[in-house]
Amino acid sequence: MAEEKEELLDEVEIDDPAPKKKSPLKMIIILIVVLALMGGGGYFAYMKFFQPGQSPAAEGVEETVEEVSPNLGIMFSLDPFIVNLAGSQGKRFLKVAVSLELSAPEVHAEVKENIQKIMDSILVLLSSKNFEDVYSVQGKFKLKDEITIRVNRFLILGHIKEAYFTEFIIQ
Repeated sequence: MAEEKEELLDEVEIDDPAPKKKSPLKMIIILIVVLALMGGGGYFAYMKFFQPGQSPAAEGVEETVEEVSPNLGIMFSLDPFIVNLAGSQGKRFLKVAVSLELSAPEVHAEVKENIQKIMDSILVLLSSKNFEDVYSVQGKFKLKDEITIRVNRFLILGHIKEAYFTEFIIQ
């Protein structure tokens, strides 16, 4: 029986494929290609997103310089306000961002000094409004006037010329 197995083994060639080693030249070429792609991607990202003085949003857009009217005062931007509208049982809210036009540069320090009082006063005013009060254009103009009057109560050295809405969302 042992002799038969030996004869069979001699007659049949056993295909024992040994794992072939990859050539080092092929691995070096693949590594160089991968490094070149990564370098190109890094360069693209740097030029696109990190180049000083160039924002991605402004790419391809011509810069225009607008002349500022001498009547336009110094602007002071307030943080956005988010309030529930009165009478809505929490179903409607108002988000408003306001910029204030100051009458003189000295008023800037006075506004910063009274910012908590100003923010509180505007917050109370906004939360007292109904949807119908702020939905119309006339309601928005009235609200701007009310904000100006409220802020001017806290100022002595100067005044607020106008309040401007930079964001106005009703949900």
